Amino acid sequence: MITHEHYIARCIEIAKKGLGSTAPNPMVGCVIVVDDQIITEGYTGPYGSSHAEVNAINAVKDPSVLSKATLYVTLEPCAHYGKTPPCSDLIIAHKIPKVVIGCLDEHEKVCGKGIAKLKAAGCDVLVGVLEQECKTHHKRFFTFHTKKRPYIILKWAESKDGFIAPLSKSETKPVWISNTYSRQLVHQWRAEEQAILVGANTVVQDNPSLTTREVEGSNPIRVVIDLKNSLADSYQVFNSEAKTIRLTSHEINIQNPLASEVCKALHAEHITSVIIEGGQKTLQAFIDENLWDEARVFSSELNLNDGISKPQIKGSLVSETQLTSDCLKILVND
Repeated sequence: MITHEHYIARCIEIAKKGLGSTAPNPMVGCVIVVDDQIITEGYTGPYGSSHAEVNAINAVKDPSVLSKATLYVTLEPCAHYGKTPPCSDLIIAHKIPKVVIGCLDEHEKVCGKGIAKLKAAGCDVLVGVLEQECKTHHKRFFTFHTKKRPYIILKWAESKDGFIAPLSKSETKPVWISNTYSRQLVHQWRAEEQAILVGANTVVQDNPSLTTREVEGSNPIRVVIDLKNSLADSYQVFNSEAKTIRLTSHEINIQNPLASEVCKALHAEHITSVIIEGGQKTLQAFIDENLWDEARVFSSELNLNDGISKPQIKGSLVSETQLTSDCLKILVND
């Protein structure tokens, strides 16, 4: 017999199709089962469009079968009006008798209200199937609502001798330490997260565009820490290819720790995830204030002999992958 865990695992799998497009909403997955067969599936569409449960229910060819169906979903169905009506109301309207939920929604507007509404309508509700896996899947959404900050991913490339950039260079452009495969992967990551952030010095030294030009996918919101508001609009990061947020001393209280202030500003902008791409001082500020969740570090075979030292970080190594000449290590914050 197929278990509840099997169907929730499928929900998680299809939910990932929404990665990079649903924020600030969570990327939810849903399947509807009748007589041990999946009859439809759905995942949350781009922000402002239908949620997973709505897409799954609307795909049912014969709605009468829903009266004997079980609906599986990674996250508690919403119970409030936002951009769309409550999913719990739609489930009740179609008289779906059983709902199996991966994990509780920790958003204060939901947090048990959807489950209570379903139970009050006579629905049999089971909560906590593959709970930890669902919480991990929804890590961006939960971090935003429980910690009042984005999910933070640190990223850099370091030379074999421990430097992330030369001390000086002749041109205003990046000095590539990682290889082309690694750089393409970074562009894929950019398409998966809501924002990308750099400090003013990185803009001056590298003039990056911070787009997803090497892959198909939406450009992230670009965030630049420019406390003195001194960067010229002619830098690529301010072009029309993507939205850019400039954080100056008007948005950042310079008397307070930098990373904490940046987190407050990004939370106010409803940004649920961000990649911090540099430079060294910016990365180290987030590490020193313990405001990071993942670090993705490329180690190259290249030697710079001298330069700007890599950030100093401690965390648990969760994976190590060889990308031809580069080694990608992923750390998580304990």
